Amino acid sequence: SVRAAGLRMGYYYSLLEWYNPLYVRDKTANFTTTLFSDYKAQPELRELVERYKPDIVWADGEWEANDTYWKSREFLAWLYNDSPVREGVVTNDRWGSNLKCVHGGFHTCKDRYNPGVLQPHKWENAMTIDELSWGYRENGRLEEYKSTYDLIVTLVQTVSCGGNILINVGPTKEGMIIPIFQERLLDLGKWLDINGEAIYGSVPWKAQNDSIGTTWYTAKKGTVYAICLN
Repeated sequence: SVRAAGLRMGYYYSLLEWYNPLYVRDKTANFTTTLFSDYKAQPELRELVERYKPDIVWADGEWEANDTYWKSREFLAWLYNDSPVREGVVTNDRWGSNLKCVHGGFHTCKDRYNPGVLQPHKWENAMTIDELSWGYRENGRLEEYKSTYDLIVTLVQTVSCGGNILINVGPTKEGMIIPIFQERLLDLGKWLDINGEAIYGSVPWKAQNDSIGTTWYTAKKGTVYAICLN
């Protein structure tokens, strides 16, 4: 259904499972054993690729062990050389505690990464509208959610510096998106209806912003766009 709508399909995969007995055994052994990687993570990753043929494999949960434990090199070598998606698949950089912001089709570096300057490697700002959580919170306070203005600023800064943006909202246990998330996303959509020409398909210009940081620039097909946020 995703591809039928003309969209790219990817999946998020958490490498670790804190309470999986195999993972607990490996962690207790200081990751000198690889039971969880061998019998859970690696087979599952390959099955997901072979069955669903994703365009993006977005790994996470890598921070407790390095890429040797996760056997990331072996998986990525297979993914890019022998898998059914080898011609077009894209991956991020969360494949081991030693690899974040070092290796990957695009770098995420850390949650809510927004350097504010042009980067030498393609990158992504994985951020949340809820400033405190990636999931749904019943006790969230209004001031703990990004305002529409702040969301637009984050989008513009990210795109001006050559980044992708991943905007997370946490659904309820029933799978519903709460009104404040709906409002923020709809507001952003309205802004893009008017200003999207400066965002979609754009590339960074020779300067990313003005001297005081309230105007950010993008470029496309010989046109420079100045996006004033003041």
